[in-house]
Amino acid sequence: MSAPSEFQKRIDGEWVGRPSLFDPQGTWRGYEDIRRSSVFDNGVTTYYMDGGLTGGGDLAGRFALGAPFAFGVRDSDTDRLYTGPDFFGSGQPYGGFVDANYYGPGWQVSLNTWNQTLGDTQVYSSVLYQGPALVGVFNGVYTRDPKLVDERLETETRCGPVPFTVPTKEKSSYAGDLELWGANQQPLGGLRMELAINPVSLLVAEQHLIMSGPVESDLTITVRRDGVRSFHEGPDVYGNGNAYGRANFVRLHTQDGRRLVGREFMIDAEPGMGAGSKLAVVYQMFEHNALAAVMHGVLERT
Repeated sequence: MSAPSEFQKRIDGEWVGRPSLFDPQGTWRGYEDIRRSSVFDNGVTTYYMDGGLTGGGDLAGRFALGAPFAFGVRDSDTDRLYTGPDFFGSGQPYGGFVDANYYGPGWQVSLNTWNQTLGDTQVYSSVLYQGPALVGVFNGVYTRDPKLVDERLETETRCGPVPFTVPTKEKSSYAGDLELWGANQQPLGGLRMELAINPVSLLVAEQHLIMSGPVESDLTITVRRDGVRSFHEGPDVYGNGNAYGRANFVRLHTQDGRRLVGREFMIDAEPGMGAGSKLAVVYQMFEHNALAAVMHGVLERT
């Protein structure tokens, strides 16, 4: 290519963060200090990652590596192919969100990485697999603004282990405008989403998931929380979720054959007994077991 793709332009620069590592049950284990960038030069894109693991518990040996990562990328706005030597696989951009599946020989894991770019901020997670078994999860928030690096690292150190939660004693609503993309990676317009929460007890809430625009729905869900686990128990949606720090991963099923696979990331969650106000969301929507659309954006609590 003679010029970088639009997605490559969007993620230009060095991104700095301190994502947290969680074990398969959602228990916090440590931090990964990372500086990463993807550089387009003379028609060739190379991805660089430098850093190291702090802590890690029984996962530390697997994710310690005595050299920085580097791997080639065949850049495009449809498929981004990762050509090794440190990662092999591919990623598909949907506007500012990329869904990537690849293998890291150094870590000996398959990774499903979701990276949501919001201006100079990235909301990042990598779910790590050994075959079908979950090995761990990295997630955190990155910045590429040099003036905000120290603040971001301090925030990730303080807030990385904070568990995902929503208000449990008062009604609340998270709402915002999302981007909607087809499975063919073409934009389908804007989508309005609202998640209205009415607590029933400290562990149970009635939620209304309302979407308007190209996708219309008004779903009522009883959601029960058990530690970092959640259970969606009808009447309109059934499924479950597991939180890894501020990121809550859900798999939700409706009675008309739709499925939502999503990540709800409480960007501004702080230690304490409250809940954050800014929810970065990504959902893959399946119709009768086939990917139909991808939606992503930010919901604000009102």
